[in-house]
Amino acid sequence: MITSTANPRVKQVVQWRTKAGERRKDGVFLAEGFKMFAEAPLEWVKEIYLSARAESRVDDPYIRKKLEQIGYETVSDEVMDKMADTQTPQGIMTVLRRPEHHLEEILKGPSGLYLVLEDLQDPGNLGTILRTAEGAGVTGVILSRGTADLYNPKTVRATMGSIYRVPFLYAEDLIEVLGKMKSAGITIYAAHLEGKRDYTACSFTGPTAFLIGNEGNGLSEECAREADHYLRIPMEGKLESLNAAVAAALLVYEAKRQRNL
Repeated sequence: MITSTANPRVKQVVQWRTKAGERRKDGVFLAEGFKMFAEAPLEWVKEIYLSARAESRVDDPYIRKKLEQIGYETVSDEVMDKMADTQTPQGIMTVLRRPEHHLEEILKGPSGLYLVLEDLQDPGNLGTILRTAEGAGVTGVILSRGTADLYNPKTVRATMGSIYRVPFLYAEDLIEVLGKMKSAGITIYAAHLEGKRDYTACSFTGPTAFLIGNEGNGLSEECAREADHYLRIPMEGKLESLNAAVAAALLVYEAKRQRNL
């Protein structure tokens, strides 16, 4: 059992938790909690840390079997508190390797549904969007390099496991990727102040991508120009825009509704 917060392995986990650069350099991310552990693909798991208190209370047969199959390191409750990002940790920390998704893989298929995120900054928003994307059957999510770190512990928690199942990638050149998407026959839509057509009046039954911009500034002009069509989400009052996660949810679920008719 690891009982010292000065242990090198504990210090490494803390660095992964707090520093995006360390996570990126080592190609890992962290997932807290039993649900995130239970849903983690076996081939992604690198290390598991289980607190002494949690070890004595594991009664789920699937979780117990998975722990025994992979193996784990027991740590004191004090050490788990040091490792964890949450105020009241459940007592399990999983270290996972980052998945590798490629654009060609994400774009394959006859009628894909995509979200393209430009410079979103809120980790909770980003995690919620990935979770919503899974629920709506989104094929893949493309993120600009200026978008928040999807592997931020808060974002990982907000995905509720969708980070394991929704293909995504950070685009080095978002405009170039949008060009490739159009060449692949994907129609690109942007909710925009200049949009004239209500989003429910557009057809999203073919290959479709939705552009979602920064929470405060929306889409850049350069990115918005890549859209094939501007659409609008009608709003009452004096609002000019909705929360990015809400806008994304409305659009992808309208596409899902149309495709299920």
